[in-house]
Amino acid sequence: MDEAIHPLTIMATGLYGETLPPQDGAPIRLVVPWKYGFKSIKSIVKISLVAEQPPATWNIQAPNEYGFYSNVNPGVDHPRWSQKTEHRIGEFTSRNTLLFNGYADQVGYLYQSMDLRANF
Repeated sequence: MDEAIHPLTIMATGLYGETLPPQDGAPIRLVVPWKYGFKSIKSIVKISLVAEQPPATWNIQAPNEYGFYSNVNPGVDHPRWSQKTEHRIGEFTSRNTLLFNGYADQVGYLYQSMDLRANF
């Protein structure tokens, strides 16, 4: 819930002044900028509030590769690749990945009591 109600989280219904097309997550997409590039919600069909952490597609299919929180964290490698550097579209060199996509000052407190290696 803390991630969902954070002021940087956006419920997008459109893109570039138009209705959100299916390939971009129509009818509604959750945009969580500090998770972009690693794993993010593509489209919302329904919302359920539950008492315990629910199973999700990624952590059911590959629990050793994708944690429930799935934050961009250069200090925690994916089992098959490093998150230390990234390649941005249109750039020809790699750059250092920033913790939480550069939003650490704004969202770091959400995870301060967590072991980010165990809760990746």
